[in-house]
This record gives sequence, structure tokens and C-alpha cells, in this order.
Amino acid sequence: MAVGARSGHDGPEERPGEPAESPAAVTDESAAGTPGTAGTVDDDSVEGAEGGSSEGSGTGQKKQRSFWKELPLLIGIALLLALLIKTFLVQAFSIPSDSMQNTLQRGDRVLVDKLTPWFGSEPDRGEVVVFHDPGGWLEGEPTPTPNAVQNFLSFIGLMPSAEEKDLIKRTIAVAGDTVECKKGGPVKVNGKALDEPYIFPGDTPCDDQPFGPFKVPKDRIWVMGDHRQNSRDSRYHMEDKNGGFVPVDKVVGRAVVVAWPLNRWATLPVPDTFDQPGINSAAAAATTAAPLAMGAIGALPIVLWRRRRLTSGRTAG
Repeated sequence: MAVGARSGHDGPEERPGEPAESPAAVTDESAAGTPGTAGTVDDDSVEGAEGGSSEGSGTGQKKQRSFWKELPLLIGIALLLALLIKTFLVQAFSIPSDSMQNTLQRGDRVLVDKLTPWFGSEPDRGEVVVFHDPGGWLEGEPTPTPNAVQNFLSFIGLMPSAEEKDLIKRTIAVAGDTVECKKGGPVKVNGKALDEPYIFPGDTPCDDQPFGPFKVPKDRIWVMGDHRQNSRDSRYHMEDKNGGFVPVDKVVGRAVVVAWPLNRWATLPVPDTFDQPGINSAAAAATTAAPLAMGAIGALPIVLWRRRRLTSGRTAG
């Protein structure tokens, strides 16, 4: 039943000597919560509580929808946003092993930035990255069987997928770099020794599995765990089809934050040792500069078009 303002001819008859009732006063009174004029009503309860007529409403206000009718829509929007965020922006991953101690502990939840790879950015030295198994690294590892709740949380990005076999390691060298580590010595990238304070206390840089020197191929990275004596990283897969290197297209994204448990909340910055002068090789620098060059080339037509518009505007003036 529609609720609308009544015509002035239907109102109470004015009597001589009595002031006419102000419509504004009626509206204010209704807004103040006069009995029988509740602010939120269901569509089925518009016909008043005192006998079935709504003729005295006179406010012309639209009826508000019930919260319970809005709730499914709100839930749907929230799930859609969560799915988009998981697909393009950020996803949560659980740490299943001790290979990244003490930086990451078993059971930690990390948030992984999935956005920057969409813009051509590739992993850089020192970043902790999540990547799909490049080929047999997790062979023989059991795959857990998730329940319905875990499947749902995985779908919206609040839990990692049980079917996907992913790993998390630290990027040590990128395409064009020369990387090596001799027994008793430090890891070296392009001849520069790395001071690695993130290594698990008591571990050596590579005494359990020395390697190199190797030059990292194009579109590949060399990764190692922080718990060196408990990490089956690039060093242990030098005989596979990728030579121990991880293809860049297998990288899901960079782990940026330890989000859970709350008492372990922390960011995951790039250690200073990767910023030392001279560590960049010419090939690696060219690889890093390529996305920037492509972006500049793509932006050039827009800049020229804008300059042409500004110039023509000044001429017309």
C-alpha cells in the first residue's frame, strides 16, 4: 500500500480562532518517534498498528528495506570482493615447514602480494617469495584432504589451497647474476659476499651443500631457505630440468607480512646486504630496467597527446 502526502482538502476542518496545524510540525513529530510511527518498518507492516490505515502518515518518506533482506546482498558483495582480492591483490598462505626459520615459523600465516607481477615486476634479491613447485621439489610430500570449510576459505583467499603445492624461499640471485658458495665461505652474488643475519642460528651459509659458480639464466631465480641445514632449496635440485633455478612464471608473489599469529606480526623487508654497492651485474640491471622502459614507451603517446591538446588550447585562446 503506497504511503503519500494527503491533499489539503482531506485534512481536519479549520475552526475560527484556532491556528491551523503546521505540516512541518507533523513531520518533526513523526521523526521524533511518536507512537505508531517507527523509523524502520517492514513492507508488510506499513498499514498502521492501530487499525490498518496509514492515512495519517503524511511524510512521503520511502520505506527502508529490512536488514535481513539486505544481508544476502551484503554477503554476496563481500565474497566477490574477497575473490577479486585473492585473484589479483593479496592471498594468505600457511607456512608448512621449518625451512625459513627463524624468519618464519611453522604455522605462520603470511600475506602475499600478487599485484606487482601483473605490472611486469619480477622477484628481486632478498625478497621472500611463494612459488609453485617448479618440478618435483615436493615429490612424495603428502597432500592433505581439506574439509568443506577449508575449501570455502581457500576459495575466497583466507586459506591456501590444499591441492596447490607451493613453496616459500628467499630470492638470492636473479637473471644475469653469478651466484656461488664454497664450503666454509659465504654466499657470493656477482663476487660480493652476503652478510646474512637472517640465517638460522648455528647454520652455515652452505656447508651442507656448496654450489657454483652459476650464472642465473633469463627468467629464472635462485632461491634458498633461511634454515640452510633444513631446506631443500635450489642447491638440492641442480639435477632437475631447471637446474635448480625457479622459473619466474612459477612465482605467485612476494610475502610481505606475517599476519598470524598476532604476536608474530611483522613485515618482511629486503635485508640491507642486498643493497651493497657493486652487487648489480650489467645483465641483471638490464633485466630490472626492462619493465620501466616498456612503461615509458607505453606512456609516451599519452604525453604527446596531452601536449598537443594543451598547445591547441592556447592557440584557440
